Amino acid sequence: MTPQQDPRPSPSLAELERGVPFADRHVGPRPDGLATMLGALGLSSLDELAHAALPDAIRDDEPVATSLPEPVSETDMLTELRGIAARNTLTVPMIGLGYSGTRTPSVIRRNVLENPAWYTAYTPYQPEISQGRLEALLAFQTTVSDLTGLPVAGASLLDEATAAAEAMTLLRRAGKSTSPRFVVDADTLPQTIEVLRTRAEPLGIELEVTDLSGGLPEGEMFGLLVSYPGASGRVADPSSLIADAHGRGALVAVAADLLALTLLTPPGELGADAAVGTTQRFGVPLGFGGPHAAYLSVGERHARQLPGRLVGMSRDADGNPALRLALQTREQHIRREKATSNICTAQVLLAVVAACYAVYHGPEGLAAIARRTHRMAAVLAAGLRSGGVEIVHDRFFDTVVARVPGRADAVVAAAHDAGIALRPISSDEVGISTSEITTTAHLRTVWSAFGVDVADVDALDAATADALPPELGRTSEYLTHPTFHDHRSETSLMRWLRRLADADLALDRTMIPLGSCTMKLNAAAEMEPITWPEFANLHPFAPEADTAGSREMISQLEGWLADLTGYHAVSLQPNAGSQGELAGLLAIAAYHRANGDTGRDVCLIPASAHGTNAASAVMAGLRVVVVGTDPRGNVDLDDLRAQISEHGERLAALMITYPSTHGVYEATVREVCGAVHDAGGQVYVDGANLNALVGVARPGAFGGDVSHLNLHKTFCIPHGGGGPGVGPVAVAEHLAPFLPGRTPVAEGGVGAVSAARYGSPGVLPISWAYVRMMGVEGMRRATLTAVAAANYVARRLGDHYPVLYSGVDGSVAHECILDLRRITKDTGVTIDDVAKRLTDYGLHAPTMSFPVAGTLMVEPTESEDIVEIDRFVDAMIGIKGEIDRVAAGEWPVEDNPLRGAPHTVACLVDKWDHPYPRELAAYPTDGTPGVHDRKVWPPVRRIDGAHGDRNLVCSCPPVEAYGG
Repeated sequence: MTPQQDPRPSPSLAELERGVPFADRHVGPRPDGLATMLGALGLSSLDELAHAALPDAIRDDEPVATSLPEPVSETDMLTELRGIAARNTLTVPMIGLGYSGTRTPSVIRRNVLENPAWYTAYTPYQPEISQGRLEALLAFQTTVSDLTGLPVAGASLLDEATAAAEAMTLLRRAGKSTSPRFVVDADTLPQTIEVLRTRAEPLGIELEVTDLSGGLPEGEMFGLLVSYPGASGRVADPSSLIADAHGRGALVAVAADLLALTLLTPPGELGADAAVGTTQRFGVPLGFGGPHAAYLSVGERHARQLPGRLVGMSRDADGNPALRLALQTREQHIRREKATSNICTAQVLLAVVAACYAVYHGPEGLAAIARRTHRMAAVLAAGLRSGGVEIVHDRFFDTVVARVPGRADAVVAAAHDAGIALRPISSDEVGISTSEITTTAHLRTVWSAFGVDVADVDALDAATADALPPELGRTSEYLTHPTFHDHRSETSLMRWLRRLADADLALDRTMIPLGSCTMKLNAAAEMEPITWPEFANLHPFAPEADTAGSREMISQLEGWLADLTGYHAVSLQPNAGSQGELAGLLAIAAYHRANGDTGRDVCLIPASAHGTNAASAVMAGLRVVVVGTDPRGNVDLDDLRAQISEHGERLAALMITYPSTHGVYEATVREVCGAVHDAGGQVYVDGANLNALVGVARPGAFGGDVSHLNLHKTFCIPHGGGGPGVGPVAVAEHLAPFLPGRTPVAEGGVGAVSAARYGSPGVLPISWAYVRMMGVEGMRRATLTAVAAANYVARRLGDHYPVLYSGVDGSVAHECILDLRRITKDTGVTIDDVAKRLTDYGLHAPTMSFPVAGTLMVEPTESEDIVEIDRFVDAMIGIKGEIDRVAAGEWPVEDNPLRGAPHTVACLVDKWDHPYPRELAAYPTDGTPGVHDRKVWPPVRRIDGAHGDRNLVCSCPPVEAYGG
């Protein structure tokens, strides 16, 4: 038949112009693959699956979101977002306040920030296939510990303000003082003080912000926070304050500028117990406030009190050095309400950027950048003085405060008209901060704004002394490890980064089927805008008129998320899921207080809940009471009613994850919510599993009062090896006044939960782009495809591994739990053995032992096609066959392909004395398509975690350590 005779109607010109819908690129299974999955379930369509899997009581048969526009193509989305970005006005940022202009070296931007090998990686809980990012994080820790003079540094925290809050609670735990008082230097960053107030109030900490220039206030205290330099730029010796605090039984944290510490005596040498700060100026874009990797370092005696993650060195099965996350028993899913913090993500991707910046520049390069930054400030101040302008402080690093009585606004306006943003402090004072991007041309522009003319900058420079206190000059060495000296050329750094990436297994190489973590596609079109200068180079305290584009994008995204979840309002300030949880619970507590219900302090949490739930409840000042679950994994209604009856008027909230942490749509969720509401409590619906709800059900419509949403799961912000994350909080109308930052703590509000007004706005274009290109129908399709994939996996593997929980009709939600406990009991083969053996198949392991010990939780997501899903399923079936051979006695429990996994090239070419053939160790399904060409060679064998915890090494070890 010729084209002219083809009876099918031709696509319209408009359809041809739109091209392939983005949803067709995001959703992995092709129509035939989806038909195969649905056929295995006895279904014919996604709508039929929706009716089969979701309870009638919660299901939206038609999407109801109204504010979302029709989806657009990638090209049209980028064009639209370009238009929004153009509404931002970029100036040279000389505002300071903890945020500095910086240059991300192109080799780092291209090979890390824009490289899916780095931004699609997951948290390195499988260390054998995470050695690359662990090595980069070890370089980060070493950078921080060397510069702060404190030997133990974590693998990053969320921002400087939350790092200070974590330090506050660490000092309280670690110290011996019984005083509830925490004293804070008034010259601390204002956003840090605000977050400290938010975090202190529910914990009963008495926060006292005071001027320390005349010494400590009278009385006892458990801790002290001093700033070095201060928010004003002033540099003073804090050693006498530290000694005085120690004399009163208090511990001391110092908020320090990491770049300044290349020139100043480090806090550890001044006697500090802890140091906090940000690594933003180490090559991390401003991003309108985030994401940026914060740091917290401590002395060795406080190492086991450190919140968050810590990379340590251990050894593998062959005795070779190997890296892993140390002290993992502190993780919240284990410690729950006894956790030291609710932090469950870090800022790994940004920490890697900062570490690479330190590696690329080395100690000499960092010191040169610091000297340049300081000289710009010193010469700036000298020029202003030459024109009769008073400079408030004589000793400073990069920030100058100029006094111009009654003229501050005029000066700031004049500088802004010339393209430079300064900081108005009052009508009489202006703050100016220099950075590595400051030039002498910028100095001339600033002088001009003040009405000062400097004829000869070189002569002024020659005549100007440094403004740093000579007695605080740094004398100790730092960054002496070869890593910080061997990669000066771009060629060397590029190859180092490639070597590290090759030591990792990320989403760019294989499916990552982690239950509850939703490792889905992070599309290139979504990622592209985050490095646009209009978004990346925007200072968080830029004038409102300069940020119209970003605020428009943020407002649109907040509205879309509210509609998709059925809530009234959304705040994007929480910069991690843990902070979203805390913000939601603080909103509930503030709401009860506003109603006079000051006695409501009980938070009911199902036994199956995420561990961060319990930790967040304690941080919000609530008392955790556990509610049992029934044999199907649902909330036990009888126990719930009993707990409600027992706690009565003390009930503040119930936290529930939906679908449940067990991967099930609970049919009784409305009944659960109703029982809590009838008792006067509020319902917190954890949004960790929102990937099973978008477009098909809304937590705000089936009983939730508040939810946090993980944008790094459902809405495509990549995990980045363990961060960045964004955890916005969505609330019903009656809780809207209590969203974070809208009402000060002193007025009964919640206060800020992160340093920046919008948390981590630098990555919000990713989620905006995803929603804009998918539309409601596309996201509904994604949700149901994810549910179809999980049920397909459960159906195919059910005969080999018991599926622990399912709904009343036998279906699961977007994830399923494979129960290996009986297998382990009968054969000795553990989930660790299975997880490590999957590496030999070229696959990442599912989530281990959560929410049930001895199980694997599998979430395939909607982005994986049936070929990749079948590859995983076939691998699991192949592993079950190997387990059966162990059970049959063919191989001993202690020496078989599973216990020996993962197998490195080195162990395979060495003398072979195992009862299984080396060919089977290397290629477990030899002859199966897709095995040889997808082979992963791990750099190390199985790691001895206990050895690493007993012998904690958490900075770059000497070269001799690698000698075997």
